[in-house]
Amino acid sequence: MDWEDLRFFLVLSRCGSLSAAARELDVDHATVGRRIAALEASLGLRLIDRLPRSRPLTEDGAAIAATAERMEAIAEEVRRRSRGASLTLAGAVRISLPPVLATLCVAPRIGALQRLHPQLRVVLLASASFAALDRGEADIAIRMSRPEEESAVARRVGAMRFALYASAEVARRPAEEWEFVGFDESLGHLAQQRWLRKFAGGRKIVFEANDLFAQQAAARAGAGAAVLPDFMGDDDPGLVGLPIEPSPPERDLWLIAYPDLRRSAAVRAVMDFLGDCIAAEPRLRP
Repeated sequence: MDWEDLRFFLVLSRCGSLSAAARELDVDHATVGRRIAALEASLGLRLIDRLPRSRPLTEDGAAIAATAERMEAIAEEVRRRSRGASLTLAGAVRISLPPVLATLCVAPRIGALQRLHPQLRVVLLASASFAALDRGEADIAIRMSRPEEESAVARRVGAMRFALYASAEVARRPAEEWEFVGFDESLGHLAQQRWLRKFAGGRKIVFEANDLFAQQAAARAGAGAAVLPDFMGDDDPGLVGLPIEPSPPERDLWLIAYPDLRRSAAVRAVMDFLGDCIAAEPRLRP
């Protein structure tokens, strides 16, 4: 059996179709099909049902996929342990964090880390979605929720507080005439977005974006009021804070990594640096 065939099968089992698996693997769908056929031939089993629009697993396929998941987890543990042992204060350390922290908190201070450790390279993966630490997509994460990955360790390093901001022209309107700017449906689960929908009531959300900087720009242009982190909104001369009750919920900031990687000097240095970045912003302190 070719272990690479098994990896392709595992991705297909998660994605459910050849085209989705091909996108995930960055290959064409014919390559995925050949890999799956080769695995079936080597095992002497039919692993998937070939339907027009999907590739559901057979009973044997589901059992082998479950075993392959465990194998992948073991392989990733080996990778993390070897990476943690081999990293010195050189090379790349990847950080997954919200874009607003990457742009306003970490990036402006990166020069200090570079001067202290010139052989170290930091890669910021700024996205509202989580990079999977247990699959090696990042080495460290800052999140506004506790870690979902088993065995990951986390410590609370700060808190992000929010307020409602608008242009001066919007702020002069009666509250019942306010309109709003918020996240799109992909991020509708966020606590601050749920608060905004409840606060808006029957009033309109007129602009949606999955990026806080776009919401900030729209609010500054007078499109409506936006829920923004206070360290972002307070420092924008084109916005004013709106007096409201109750305030939007605050979100704890968690610094997360796996124990194997925390043993590396590079990861420890970057984690200390991230803690210092947050501590340096008074409005992010716990």
